[in-house]
Amino acid sequence: MPLLDFLSPEAVAPSLKANSKKQALQELAVHAARLTGRDEREIFDTLLQRERLGSTGIGEGIAIPHGKLPKLDHLFGLFARLEKPIDFEALDGEPVDLLFLLLAPEGAGADHLKALARVARVLREPGCHDRIRAARDASALYAVLTQEPAPHAV
Repeated sequence: MPLLDFLSPEAVAPSLKANSKKQALQELAVHAARLTGRDEREIFDTLLQRERLGSTGIGEGIAIPHGKLPKLDHLFGLFARLEKPIDFEALDGEPVDLLFLLLAPEGAGADHLKALARVARVLREPGCHDRIRAARDASALYAVLTQEPAPHAV
């Protein structure tokens, strides 16, 4: 399942402004609502509920806030690079500057988990952080995020 399946070029924000975890989730909800036609408050509340279970900050400056929405008909991804890193209560205690929002239909089940695993795998590819942080604009970020990983040497 390539990221391309649920990340569109319009869903890449190269310089999101946020001073806190809550503000970052709010900004993600604003962008996601605009692109999905869903209610901004519903998206924000879903993300906040998930964060209360434990931080989606997976380490190395990356967080993957996610949740399921009723009546959403497909997986939806949105990538944001923050202007400056923020505390996200990440597993490694490091601040976060790369956010990948993933929204799934309520009944997505395994597809939601597969998509989360795929996002984590892509963002943890060797050198990926450097390429993401060096990308100048949304189209360059989109290209980094959607290129297929290099085959591993045998």
